[in-house]
Amino acid sequence: MVAEPHSETSSTPRRRRWRTTAAVTLFTAVLAACGGGGGSGGGSAPTGDVPSNEPPPPVPSAPTAQPTTAADAVRLADQASFGPTEALVTTIKAQGAAAWVAAQMSLPATSRYSSGQGDAIHTYTGTADFCTGRGDDCWRDWYSTMPLVWDFYRNAVGQPDQLRQRTAFALQQILVVNNLDVSGTYGFRNYHNALLAGAFGNYRDLLRKVTLSPVMGDFLNNANNDKDAPNENYARELLQLFSIGTCELESDGSLKGGKCSPTYTNDTVRAYAYALTGWTYPAGGASRYGCWPKGANCTYYGGDMVKVDQYHDTKERQLLGGVKLASGHTADTALETVLDSVMNHPNTPPFIGKQLIQQLVSSNPSSAYVARVATAFASGKYNGFGTGQRGDLAATVAAVLLDTEARGETVTRSAGKLREPVLMFTGVVRALDGTTDGDAFGWWWGDTMQQHVFRAPSVFNFYPPDYPVPGTTLVGPTFGIHNANTALNRLNFLVYLLDWNGSTPSTTVPNAVGTKVNLTAMSADAADASKLVTRLSMLALGRELPATARAEVVKAVEASGSNAANRVKTAAYLVFGAPQYHVHR
Repeated sequence: MVAEPHSETSSTPRRRRWRTTAAVTLFTAVLAACGGGGGSGGGSAPTGDVPSNEPPPPVPSAPTAQPTTAADAVRLADQASFGPTEALVTTIKAQGAAAWVAAQMSLPATSRYSSGQGDAIHTYTGTADFCTGRGDDCWRDWYSTMPLVWDFYRNAVGQPDQLRQRTAFALQQILVVNNLDVSGTYGFRNYHNALLAGAFGNYRDLLRKVTLSPVMGDFLNNANNDKDAPNENYARELLQLFSIGTCELESDGSLKGGKCSPTYTNDTVRAYAYALTGWTYPAGGASRYGCWPKGANCTYYGGDMVKVDQYHDTKERQLLGGVKLASGHTADTALETVLDSVMNHPNTPPFIGKQLIQQLVSSNPSSAYVARVATAFASGKYNGFGTGQRGDLAATVAAVLLDTEARGETVTRSAGKLREPVLMFTGVVRALDGTTDGDAFGWWWGDTMQQHVFRAPSVFNFYPPDYPVPGTTLVGPTFGIHNANTALNRLNFLVYLLDWNGSTPSTTVPNAVGTKVNLTAMSADAADASKLVTRLSMLALGRELPATARAEVVKAVEASGSNAANRVKTAAYLVFGAPQYHVHR
């Protein structure tokens, strides 16, 4: 069993212990057989939203187009978007990986979260319950993240800035907040728009934004954190999850000296907790709920947290890396010093770099791959990408995606990665020319598949990055939510899309379109079973199915009758249901 990461403080929010998978799952053999390599393990924003005033990062100079193969184009689409479409594969083939990545980074951020209601939940001063008279969907529209689920899937399926969205999705699984412990639709909207805006910026800037986020401040108890009794939650997770991790690392992500030497002690956490005291919610809250002692603001998510000098500890504090806070320092100085200490720590480049590799490319990257990505993070440069400042995410993401271990036809990849449910939902819908309003992927399929976006069970995300694949020496993070039931439900999802014709629009969802696929384009090849199966396989996998499996799929299509739609449904079910589809490699 994988133990829950260590945390001593009694005020830690609810956390779920990770469960091991008792049975060998449907896809384990496929993942284990992947071979090789090392590695250890709509509309304007409602009131209360704060648009990002941060300038966009410099646009990298466009690399010269170097056409690539269909297989590599599909692979990059799997790694850097929410799934290949025939049009996207054609574009990547023509441009090549580097030119396509550069073009994506130069696109304006067309995707934003805008659905849901505003900040009135934190400005309401009436005597009745806030939702009185606001209809049956009050909690959904004002308190929950369900409106963000709509925007997330609509954008993931239909918007062109795929790499920005995919990078922000990776970042939100590292810098986790959830709607289980915190409520306020407009606040989550602000938080996740900041991740979108900063996806190709600098990780230090993103950490600063996260540290001052009132949603994070509420979630991990750093809002109204008093010097007289500092809460350690945010300080601990800043170190453990958001920057340096728990064990000292070599630059390639391996354990320093071959064993886990702790990066910090509880005294260190305590020092960081003191350094981060003295921040309260931004001004604007006036609710009869969530108001605090004199000098601190009421709960409000409409901006960055602000300092309250009387609650900030000003004593001398020793931080990591020999960094010391002098006696009499201010909250502003302490924050910048905290950020400097974790950004300059040698662990941060490999710790964050490896997680981005795991999110985008491979669960088991080689140590050399991690080292190259860590170098890009530390130097802020990678083959023309980046500003040259430590923590540059454009350089880091480019290094992740353009590395020799991510590209090329003959590379031995250490394992690939199990396609997580979110990417299965979007991948199939995009490949089959579908549309969605996202509603089916929340309480229905999201909960069924244990990945309801924005509702990770704890700050440790939906799954841990070192989850062991049963029966192997590999790690497979997504296997943390994969079991016999969810394996079967991957196939049930295909039945829902293909045999049930998806779902119809809900009358309670704004601008609803339901979730459906469009098989018209594929029907043009339905008469030729071999041609149809090849077309679907090349789109889904970037290659043909193995010969024996392909022959069986062709046989099944031929046996399904002469109706074009039925033939396409049969082929799509078998191709997208194949284990080869559910593993990126």
